[in-house]
Amino acid sequence: MRIAIIGAGPGIGLAVARRFGKEGFEVSLVARDQDRLTALAERLTAEGVRAGAHAADLTDETSLTRALDRIGPVDVLVYNGAGTARARTAALDVTRQSAQDAFDGAVLGAITAVGAVLPAMLERGSGALLFTSGISAVHPLPFLGNIGIAAAGLRNYVLSLAEVLAGRGVHVGHVPISAAVLPGSPASPEAVAETHWSLYAGRDRTEVILGDLATVQAAIGAL
Repeated sequence: MRIAIIGAGPGIGLAVARRFGKEGFEVSLVARDQDRLTALAERLTAEGVRAGAHAADLTDETSLTRALDRIGPVDVLVYNGAGTARARTAALDVTRQSAQDAFDGAVLGAITAVGAVLPAMLERGSGALLFTSGISAVHPLPFLGNIGIAAAGLRNYVLSLAEVLAGRGVHVGHVPISAAVLPGSPASPEAVAETHWSLYAGRDRTEVILGDLATVQAAIGAL
């Protein structure tokens, strides 16, 4: 069994790798920085997880497709590219360029990754496509104007995939994060990883929000 983690880093990506590695998965880490990826793969290997590092630019279709082609068929894809925008702009400051910056990583990268791995999953009749995003995918946060546009677009794509792939053996899951990604938080890296594992293993839910959406809504309303 093999999992490809797109947008892998030392937080959520590493935690997901450990969680699936614990279940015997071979892990393929994908992100821009080859040196950082290699260091993460070496840490995982030292912990007994089979891991490889594959550098790719999530915003570049050719680069990401080539990396996934090198990895080969995967049983699980975890896409963590929703937060790759180089900058965030508030709703009144969003420009075409800032929206495109957020959209490239969150949506177009996801579409590229799915396009590379889904055909083989459908041919086998098994697999899972899992995505991480922020709560702005569900509830608008004006200070995350460009990122919210992209995250909402990703969520729409994910929920559409879930609908059209139902009954075809490929499970689709989405984890919007509504809390700080810190130790002890409802959205700690380990909690996110465990949620992805439960979506893969249980295959009975499409979306799990980590954190308290009501608290976020109340905080926004008080601004």
